[in-house]
Amino acid sequence: MKKILLSTIFILAMATLSAQTKPTTYCFVEGAEPLYLDHYRAEGEGAHPCLLFAFGGGFSHGDRAHEWYIPYFEKLMSSGFDVVSIDYRLGMAYTEGSDKEVGTLEGARMMYRAVNFAAEDVLRATKFLLDNAEKLGINPSLIVASGSSAGAIAVLQAENYLANHSKYAKILPKNFNFAGVVAFAGAIYSVLSKPHWHNKPCPIMLFHGNADRNVPYRKATILSTGFYGSDFIADQLHKKGATYYFHSAHYRDHILAVSPMYDNYDEIFSFLNRCVLNKEHIQHTNEFLADGIEPCQTEFTIREYLNSNYSK
Repeated sequence: MKKILLSTIFILAMATLSAQTKPTTYCFVEGAEPLYLDHYRAEGEGAHPCLLFAFGGGFSHGDRAHEWYIPYFEKLMSSGFDVVSIDYRLGMAYTEGSDKEVGTLEGARMMYRAVNFAAEDVLRATKFLLDNAEKLGINPSLIVASGSSAGAIAVLQAENYLANHSKYAKILPKNFNFAGVVAFAGAIYSVLSKPHWHNKPCPIMLFHGNADRNVPYRKATILSTGFYGSDFIADQLHKKGATYYFHSAHYRDHILAVSPMYDNYDEIFSFLNRCVLNKEHIQHTNEFLADGIEPCQTEFTIREYLNSNYSK
């Protein structure tokens, strides 16, 4: 979940050369701690499908307009989707540079609060979109939530809250759900038990590397409290009969928090077209092993996850 050292020259080049499309910025939470969103409008008249995006950064830092994400936004716009990239409260900001507090029971509470802050802000941004759908020119029944790393956790947590009619979801209409979720190296944080889904969730697309030492691929818990990653979630979705697509990358690390936006856009758009726009039901896991990738460590302790995210 910390800043990723991107290993592909292609990604850096695309981010640098990408045209900086100018969005319209709105404040969706006012007050002492205002939150903003950027609306990138696709060409064409009428109400567009919309993808709401939450950035990564370990709930301690990040930027809704980071250059890594702009090419992804532009591809979505060229496919007819508006993009809305949002702020959210950074509940772990003051832990940066130290893992002493986050490795304690109090640290677990801090992390749960940070995840809830982010998920709640995803839902508050969604409310802004619903309340202003006509003005913004978006289709309120076709709002997709997407995120990278901590942002992927935020959108998955928000979808879990919607499926469970959580108190955090009460700000939205009772019958509302996202049209889909696209999560890059995400997880769900659960307390004292594994996550559950009271109602069947919306179609969910998951990307994750099984050598990710920043966000757990399977789970990282103490007494059932902690993060349940994409592999765990995909199993639950399969048993629930929900629509999902899981791209599981063997021996790949946290680069899957960003690289699919560049390398796997055709997969993403296929999912959006088939499962979001055309309501097709699929359950698919793509076990991917890239040429030249050597086996490496895929099991990590909670301490290793903490060190990867919050140590200097």
